[in-house]
Amino acid sequence: MIETTRRGSRRLTFLVLAAGAGFFAMLQSLITPVLPTIQHDLHTSQNTVTWVLTAYLLSASIFTPIVGRIGDMVGKERMLVASLLALALGCLLAAIAPNIGVLIIARVVQGMGGAVFPLSFGIIRDEFPAARVSSAVASISAIVAAGGGLGVVLAGPIVAVLGYRWLFWIPMAIVGLTALAAYRFVPESPVRAPGRINWLAAGLLSGWLVALLLPISQGAAWGWTSGRVLGLLALAAVLFVGWALAEVRSTNPLIDMRMMRLPGVWTTNLVALLYGGSMFAVYAFLPQFVQTPTSAGYGFGASISQAGLLMLPMLVAMFVAGLAAGRLESRFSAKAQLATGAAFNVVASAMLAVAHDSRLEIAIAGGLVGLGIGLAFASMANLIVANVPASQTGVATGMNANIRTIGGAIGAAVVSGVITAHPQASGLPREAGFTMGFLLLTAIALAAAVAALAVPSGRRARGRRASAATIVESELAAEFATMPSTR
Repeated sequence: MIETTRRGSRRLTFLVLAAGAGFFAMLQSLITPVLPTIQHDLHTSQNTVTWVLTAYLLSASIFTPIVGRIGDMVGKERMLVASLLALALGCLLAAIAPNIGVLIIARVVQGMGGAVFPLSFGIIRDEFPAARVSSAVASISAIVAAGGGLGVVLAGPIVAVLGYRWLFWIPMAIVGLTALAAYRFVPESPVRAPGRINWLAAGLLSGWLVALLLPISQGAAWGWTSGRVLGLLALAAVLFVGWALAEVRSTNPLIDMRMMRLPGVWTTNLVALLYGGSMFAVYAFLPQFVQTPTSAGYGFGASISQAGLLMLPMLVAMFVAGLAAGRLESRFSAKAQLATGAAFNVVASAMLAVAHDSRLEIAIAGGLVGLGIGLAFASMANLIVANVPASQTGVATGMNANIRTIGGAIGAAVVSGVITAHPQASGLPREAGFTMGFLLLTAIALAAAVAALAVPSGRRARGRRASAATIVESELAAEFATMPSTR
């Protein structure tokens, strides 16, 4: 009877985590197809409306690892509730925003909800039996991946029927109920990391993330050789070095560099950087390609809704692959799944470069991308969870998500520069620009596949992971034992 109750509680916990993570992921892509609509409705410029995306990106990048670390320290359940409430509040502000300034602030508040990813993985590791952790983490990863794709699919129909503000009203209602369910049903995590928040490290981390991602996301508008872009990139390098030194020297690091140097962690993060570069660029430019008017000599002149439907094979494939990943891990290791996912991405990007003249070719390539994303999301999360101490699951998975986002921002910026380098007289990109862009994505995906082969695997790797994690845990425990009591 007790075990049956526990299983029911775990199912409810999983549903709450899935809803929170899925809707945050959806809000990442839900807005992208309707930026022109928002620009027109709020009477703003194209450069200004892009801050609706940039503000969300910067906010999520800052808060994901920091709140993940706080969750490791003070309790993952309470920080999950706080993250969901921030997400719901941001949706409310966005839904009633009278001008672009308020909408941008709302998106900053929404970005605070990015910590639902690492917190969810940490709660699963704390609450689920060891035999169920891989499949549960993979399933959440599948929902995260599918949520991002679902946003592209749903944006058009919702805007057409209800208006763009319902892109915020609907998530607000569901996320608000999810926060209530999390408070009521998700148990508080028994695993805690000792220590206090290192605010110097938090400030330096936030500083270099903003200084890096801001010029990358705004480089096309500001000019890649402008003083603002070059100055911010130089500042990012300086702040990164300062952050790394502060973390290494700190007795209470925000992100433990010993953990980040574990072979299974840094190699997986390298794959995340490269894979993010290819994955997010496909998300960004494949819908743009199919919406290009046929008068350009290519494209299909698809509407937002039609472009979303062409993305359906990608969405379905990534969801199915993600769900299958955890169940296959006993026979098909996380490393093998990660390399296979990257290989699918190589094939898909190469296919888009040479065969993009029919909707069927786009659908097949999209399906291959979806298979790759589903396997990669699940395997990366599982590799990080398996390689770090339980007390650092939140911050480690948060940094992995952040590194994937950084890769995505860099990849999207670079590919955008290639695609738009030599526009037609009409201002539309040339087909050759898209072809070169997809070839570049093929090269990035190939680099990710090669990097995946460097991820440790097998018994020796498990032994190294266990011993390294034990060392980190014991050192943290020793540091905690020498701290003065706060009572």
